[in-house]
Amino acid sequence: MAKNSKTINGKTVAENRKARFAYEVVDTYEAGLVLTGTEVKSLREGQANIQESYASVEGGEIWLINSYLPEYLQGNRFNHEPRRRRKLLLNKKEMARLSQAVDREGMTMVPLKIYFNDRGRAKMLLAVARGKKLHDKRETEKKRDWAREKGRLLKQHG
Repeated sequence: MAKNSKTINGKTVAENRKARFAYEVVDTYEAGLVLTGTEVKSLREGQANIQESYASVEGGEIWLINSYLPEYLQGNRFNHEPRRRRKLLLNKKEMARLSQAVDREGMTMVPLKIYFNDRGRAKMLLAVARGKKLHDKRETEKKRDWAREKGRLLKQHG
């Protein structure tokens, strides 16, 4: 499940926790977001959902698709569309590397979290990931359960 964290100023606004379970993360990139004023205000209120979103290469640019930033309540007629496509800001080498991984290696670009950096800019942690098969997901769950059980045993006997 994707979880919305409410901490702001150098902290996470929205996190896609399900992505690490469903995908094997190969590499991560920090990308800027092209946002309107009401979108930034909505983010500062801690409202965002990137649970079902993904990134795609179109026309030499990388776009964030299907992310949800609710309308800013005091935005009036200047408000934004909640599910609009948002452009991601990366340098040319990073964009080339990402598009190459998607085209040749069959990887997927998945947003992991949206946060504000130290300077107050909205950033996104974008992962290049490979989808896990069902048996890989089961293995991950077994490891997680064993680590939890091991912690309990050590706590009882230690």
